[in-house]
Amino acid sequence: MSGILYFVPTPVGNLEDMTFRAVHVLKEVDYILCEDTRTSGILLKHFEISKPLKSYHLHNEHQATEKVIADLKNGQNVALITDAGTPGISDPGYLLAKAGADHQIEMICLPGATAFVPALVVSGLPNNEFLFAGFLPQKKGRQTKLKQLAEEKKTIVLYESPHKINTTLEQIKEFFGENTKVSLSREISKKFEETKRGTINELIEFSKSKTLKGEIVLIVNNSI
Repeated sequence: MSGILYFVPTPVGNLEDMTFRAVHVLKEVDYILCEDTRTSGILLKHFEISKPLKSYHLHNEHQATEKVIADLKNGQNVALITDAGTPGISDPGYLLAKAGADHQIEMICLPGATAFVPALVVSGLPNNEFLFAGFLPQKKGRQTKLKQLAEEKKTIVLYESPHKINTTLEQIKEFFGENTKVSLSREISKKFEETKRGTINELIEFSKSKTLKGEIVLIVNNSI
């Protein structure tokens, strides 16, 4: 019989967000795939998990997927984790899930940490319907994507890095308009967690007034 492929969320900041089930699964699988063995090694040590770690990241996932599928077909159980959050959500995971589906491998994704969910909930913006857009293209296609998103009536969820946040907010103002409402959340579940809500102009002023650190989630709506 084929093994089971587990997608296991890991904390985006606070280690107490790790679930009992996630720890149990990681202790039971044959080996664990991760983005960075050093980062994941700290997590596993904290929870006293001693299983082989193998690298699986954006630069090797095409080559590594074939070997993982072969191991699963030979009956091994494998877990995929990322540095933080749920695998496949703006992180490696899709290619492995597609290969697993193509080869009829049993796959289970545990519920758990995902950065955009808490940011969306506390944004105060409509969340009955939303579009998760992840990271915008770095260069090619960026303006085209922004024009496309500006036509959306649903609330939009974006990820952004600290060094590009000012540029991204200015572009949101340019393409979405000055009446756009924005919520910015950073350092989710960590000691300095912070959420700032307001108009796009207020968020630009806030962002330029201080040096923001940590991964950032933007919740954007220009239809209310």
